[in-house]
Amino acid sequence: MPLAERSAEAVWEGNLAKGSGTVTPATGAFGTLPVSWAARTEQPGGKTSPEELAAAAHSSCYSMAFSAVLDQHGAPPERLTVTATVTFDEVDGKPTVTTSHLGVRGRVPGMDQDTFAEAAEEAAAFCPISRLFAGAEISVDATLENG
Repeated sequence: MPLAERSAEAVWEGNLAKGSGTVTPATGAFGTLPVSWAARTEQPGGKTSPEELAAAAHSSCYSMAFSAVLDQHGAPPERLTVTATVTFDEVDGKPTVTTSHLGVRGRVPGMDQDTFAEAAEEAAAFCPISRLFAGAEISVDATLENG
């Protein structure tokens, strides 16, 4: 039996270029969000995209994984701020999510920058969403803010 299963529902109306839709999480944790092709490839205009939702999933998952890794190293963080930037591009003529770049800043008392950066890479491999994105290039920039 899995640890958890989560779901969301998307409803799309119209063709790709001019159509639009919504995505709603089953939990109601956030409200129904509007999506469109233009929001995905041009200007968001207040709408979201699968890549933005993937970035939200990756940044939140990675923050949990990094917290766990730091705790395993005996250095629980005071604070971690994680930004994920997911890239949507064309590869061999097909739309493809190609990268997820993680930027993390953290306050971890007693830790030096090199150890922080090593732990950041370890967390990238530990994060379940990173493993979901295994076919994409995942990179991490880690900055320790102590001192």
